[in-house]
Amino acid sequence: MSDSHAPITAADIRANIEKVYERIHAAATQAGRTPTEIALELAVKTQTLDTCVEAAKALANLGHPILLGHNKVQEGVAAAEPVLSEVPSTRMHMIGHVQTNKINQTLRSCHVIETVDSSRFADRLNQRVRSDDVLRPDGICDVFIQVNSSGEQTKFGCSPAEAYDLACHVAALPNLRLRGFMTIGAHTDNETAVHRSFSKVRALRDRCISSGEKGLSEAVELSMGMTGDMEIAIAEGSTIVRVGTAVFGPRR
Repeated sequence: MSDSHAPITAADIRANIEKVYERIHAAATQAGRTPTEIALELAVKTQTLDTCVEAAKALANLGHPILLGHNKVQEGVAAAEPVLSEVPSTRMHMIGHVQTNKINQTLRSCHVIETVDSSRFADRLNQRVRSDDVLRPDGICDVFIQVNSSGEQTKFGCSPAEAYDLACHVAALPNLRLRGFMTIGAHTDNETAVHRSFSKVRALRDRCISSGEKGLSEAVELSMGMTGDMEIAIAEGSTIVRVGTAVFGPRR
C-alpha cells in the first residue's frame, strides 16, 4: 500500500502540472478560447520550501509562466528568498487576506497582491510601497481587487456593487497598478450559481476596460477557478487559475 503522506517528488509535481495544463487546454478549447490565454498559478499553502522551489523549477522547465500563490504572509516571506534565488523569474502572488500590520512583510516577499478589497487597505498599501522596493524597482505594486461575488459571509472581498468604485479608487493611486480582479467561486454543487459568481467578475472587468477611466485599461486579468471549478472559470473568461490540490495532493 502506498503512503498517502509520503513527500511529493519533483517528478510528481511536473507530471501533475502537465495534467492540469491538459485540463486547461481542454476547457479553453471547449470554450472557444486560446489555451495560452490562461496561466496556472500554483497555490502553495502549507507546502515545504523545497516543494515550492521544485514547483517553480517545474513550471520553468515546462516553459510556462512561473506563478506561485501564497495564502499566508509568513509562508510567502519564508519562500521568497529560496525560490527567487533558484528561479529568479518567479512571480510571487499573495492570494490570502493581508492584515494592515503585515503589509510591509507582504511587499518584501510578493510581487503581486491579489486581495485588495477596500479603499482603506489600498491607501495603506499605496503609502508603503516605495519604502519596500526590493521586488519592484519602479516603485509600483501590481494589485488585483478581490470580489466576493458569491456573497458568502465566510469569504473576504468587496461586494460586486462596490467593486467598480473601488477599481477607480485603486487606479488613481500613484504607487499601485490595477492588473485585474480575483474571486473564489460559489461553494456549491449548483453549477449555475458557480457560473454566475464568475460571470459577475468578468462583467465587472469588461466594464472597467471599456470605461475609458484612467488606469483601468490594464485591468485585464481574471484570477478565477481552482482545482474543482477551473473548467467553469475558464468558460467564464478566467486568465489565471489557482490550483493546489491537483498538483500537490490534499493539504496535510
